[in-house]
Amino acid sequence: VQLVESGGGLVRAGESLTLSCVTSGITFDGYAIRWFRQAPGKEREGVSCIAIEDGITYYSDFVKGRFTISSDNAKNTVYLQMNSLTPEDTAVYYCAAGPYLIIGHMCPEPDYWGQGTQVTVSS
Repeated sequence: VQLVESGGGLVRAGESLTLSCVTSGITFDGYAIRWFRQAPGKEREGVSCIAIEDGITYYSDFVKGRFTISSDNAKNTVYLQMNSLTPEDTAVYYCAAGPYLIIGHMCPEPDYWGQGTQVTVSS
């Protein structure tokens, strides 16, 4: 199983980035994909989730209205479109996959993790 993130980088406040998470080795539509982030000196926090089978999504309050999670089932890939970025969004962003076993539970505990991609937002 592999989850590979890409799309991170250095941007200015107010700009946008789109992260990608390419998965392999899992039955894509049997999983929910989650994005987490971890800033220096802070605990890891959940950002967003999507259940691939039915497209149900979840957003943490601090990204709601700015970030959009989506999936391309043909490519086994999940995206995180991040708009109106602020310096507080600076972190390493990780994608993770957990089995989607219960309808509506789109943020299961992950079984698999990617290596992460750095997002840095300058003021």
